[in-house]
Amino acid sequence: MSTHLSGQSIESNTVRKVWNVSEFAKRYRLDDREENRLVRLLGQFASEQELLMNATRAPLYR
Repeated sequence: MSTHLSGQSIESNTVRKVWNVSEFAKRYRLDDREENRLVRLLGQFASEQELLMNATRAPLYR
């Protein structure tokens, strides 16, 4: 059985956190190369979701 969903019930009116890419890189300990890649990709400011989905960190081996 399926039901109809209206657009208003799906959309949430919550505020998304917007980060300065440089501050995000410092907080998540990203290197300068990765920070520059994110700035080129997303600009100086981006939502937390965009940054988390696009940031990569080198694995830390023992």
